[in-house]
Parts: sequence; C-alpha cells; structure tokens
Amino acid sequence: MSEKTTVETEVEIPDEEIETVAEETARMAQRVVAAYAEDADECRMLLSMLGISPVSKLD
Repeated sequence: MSEKTTVETEVEIPDEEIETVAEETARMAQRVVAAYAEDADECRMLLSMLGISPVSKLD
C-alpha cells in the first residue's frame, strides 16, 4: 500500500506585493462567482476570500 503524505505550505505575502485588480476585472469575477455560488452567503464568503467584495459607494 502506498502512504499518503500531506504537505502544508503557508506563504506570507507582504502587503506591498499585493496588487489590486482593475474595477472591470473585479466586476467580471464577481459575476462569475455569483453565477456559481450556491446561495447569497456562499457568494459573500467567496467574494470576500478573493478580495473582490462589492463596496457600497456613499456620495
């Protein structure tokens, strides 16, 4: 029998290396996530995890 080994790697990415995506790209990604999410809660969670949660604009 073969043994299964799991290797967990956690990579810390400094904040200054994280780039924001263009607004149009984020909107398209939000639509894809919304289309495949099981419900609104899952959609919110996935958008948050991806860092593309919609932000309400207050004028």
